[in-house]
Amino acid sequence: MPSAMINKDISPEPGLYVTATPIGNLADITYRAVQILKAADLILCEDTRQTAKLCAAYGIDTRRAPYHDHNAERARPGIIADLVEGAVICLVSDAGTPLISDPGFKLVRAARDAGIRVFPVPGASAAIAALCAAGVPSDQFHFAGFLPPKQGARQRLLERLANIDATLIFYESAPRLSASLGAMAEVLGPRRAVVARELTKMHEEFREDTLGALSSVYEEKAPKGEIVIVVFPPEQSAPEASDIDAFLVDALKSMSVKEAASAAAEILGIPRKEAYGRALDLKNA
Repeated sequence: MPSAMINKDISPEPGLYVTATPIGNLADITYRAVQILKAADLILCEDTRQTAKLCAAYGIDTRRAPYHDHNAERARPGIIADLVEGAVICLVSDAGTPLISDPGFKLVRAARDAGIRVFPVPGASAAIAALCAAGVPSDQFHFAGFLPPKQGARQRLLERLANIDATLIFYESAPRLSASLGAMAEVLGPRRAVVARELTKMHEEFREDTLGALSSVYEEKAPKGEIVIVVFPPEQSAPEASDIDAFLVDALKSMSVKEAASAAAEILGIPRKEAYGRALDLKNA
């Protein structure tokens, strides 16, 4: 820890702190998260046994209590009452950022509705870690979480996702990986994808291929560990010549040949030289 932060008095404001924890490597936690976890009145855990390992590693002796899908309805009113009284409470998941395919949304919503401040304490996220290292377009992405286990529901969801012009990110369990990749291949076609496994751990792996090929690989040998699937966006089909001409004819009404060609190249995704030549022909026709 930086010397400027050692022995610094940390007195968090009352409220709910949505606190990210490591996804594998215990070193991937922020100084701020450790300090707030130590200073809090209570840590709400998806699994208290899992969080106990993190607390032991950093000397955090704050009281822990379970908060998960099975007890949330019963536990939430008491938690909100404590927050109203001025408690400092941290919400953590087993790994990564809470609320990303983990319980917690209803608690955050209830806290905000009660006028309680909710503080994000950012850190590790498996989805973002995979996206950053997969070498896929990252300007636009859609996080879809876990696919439904039933075949019909899974196919309907994939059909809705098929036309999204963005990278798709999924979480998946090892036993279901091959079947899920196969279902994606049927609906999304031969897109390339990256399977990111055991992120930040000793056996971290990134494997890239088409969805169908990846399904075959993992059908032969099921993997182990936590998995993120990152699917490339759909390839853009080349615009028809008639569409290019229509765009250029309209653009030439208010632009020079050079300006119209530049606009066509940027918007339609065609080579600038091709756009300029066609715009010049249309201008002289």
